[in-house]
Amino acid sequence: MILRASRAPSRPLSGLRHPARAVVIAFASAVVVGTSLLLLPVAGESGEPTGLVEALFTATSAVSVTGLIVVDTPGHWSTFGELVILGLIQVGGLGVMTLASLLGLVITRRLGLRMRLTAQTETKALGLGDVRRVVIGVALVSLAFETFIAAVLTARFVSGYDYEFGTAVYHGVFHAVSAFNNAGFALYADNLMPFATDVWICAPIAVAVIAGGLGFPVWIEVWRRARGSLHRWSLHVKLTVLTTAVLLVVGGVAITAAEWNNPGTLGQFGVGGRLIAGLFHAVMPRTAGFNSLDVGQFESGTLLVNDILMFVGGGSAGTAGGIKVSTFALLAFVIVAEVRAQPTVHLMGRKVPSTAQRQALTVVLLSAGAVMVATLTLLALTPFELDEVLFEAVSAFATVGLSTGITADLPPAGQLVLTVLMFAGRIGPITLASALALRERTRRYELPEERPIIG
Repeated sequence: MILRASRAPSRPLSGLRHPARAVVIAFASAVVVGTSLLLLPVAGESGEPTGLVEALFTATSAVSVTGLIVVDTPGHWSTFGELVILGLIQVGGLGVMTLASLLGLVITRRLGLRMRLTAQTETKALGLGDVRRVVIGVALVSLAFETFIAAVLTARFVSGYDYEFGTAVYHGVFHAVSAFNNAGFALYADNLMPFATDVWICAPIAVAVIAGGLGFPVWIEVWRRARGSLHRWSLHVKLTVLTTAVLLVVGGVAITAAEWNNPGTLGQFGVGGRLIAGLFHAVMPRTAGFNSLDVGQFESGTLLVNDILMFVGGGSAGTAGGIKVSTFALLAFVIVAEVRAQPTVHLMGRKVPSTAQRQALTVVLLSAGAVMVATLTLLALTPFELDEVLFEAVSAFATVGLSTGITADLPPAGQLVLTVLMFAGRIGPITLASALALRERTRRYELPEERPIIG
């Protein structure tokens, strides 16, 4: 036994004193508030109270910026209910603790140490000194993109579809916020299928999805670089942008090729329409959840491609879900280094610490385990096929919102399974696990080393 000097064990942190736990409690509180508002009779189009499971599912879907629905959004919810959903999307996208930090800045013009720690957990800021800048940057980036996309969509609704100006503004703002926050909620019963070949609707929404999915640290660094305050891109930015671009190209080619002659999807359009719809659907598994095609008509191979893209997700510390593109890329380089028998992992001119490698592996295994358990549970509860159930589980955990159309047909127990998946996927496996830990412990010793047989 090898003894090591170490710090005295830290005292257990409870309640809101633990930053990770505070994030979980904050998101849970947002879900509770949203559910309570959606339960009000005024939230329903009919004036009747909505069922508890439906309200809880919708609130969780909105806060987790997923977009899965069990009731028709424009048909079931009143304008008040839609505004509640829109507010929950914005809160979930920016992050409950980021909003709390913003309120603290407005009121006191400063951030306390505990609030900085909590905000750091939510925004993935690199250091305590960066938190204030990141929090302000999150708000500015969100406002800039949402305003621009809303303006473009409003203009298109007015000029191309003869919407009244007020209606056009409402639809433009709602879909801009939903798109940038990667939520996928739409004000149409068949989502964006009426605009499948309209590039002036699909392109702005796709741009907003990609922008929100890249993550706020990327845009903040881009802004700093534009002001001449950076000499080189960080490893995180290069890894996120490059991997996102590769996945978009590969996904676009794979989905478009697989569905090209499918009469239920791309086959019903001309060449231009097929390219627009195919490329649009390559962006949506970045965890947005909008659909301009009937996902239930996809080929089995296309569903599998979507499963992979959804599981990977978008960038860290953004509005996207999944295991994140940086995690996926890092594990790919870990595999390459192991195959080459290299003792350390080097990536784009930098050495990656072993702690980051272990964290990436933990995220992937916890995520895969959650999806596996949920899939098996849904298979036991429902009569649906494996590809449909797996697609639903991955979509919920990766906070995507795409569906083959079975969400509303799931029994209440199945919908509650998806509710838990959406919440866990938004919080993140490591944050959720650390928040549930009863106490923090420091290892005071190391055991003798022994290598098991691998493979």
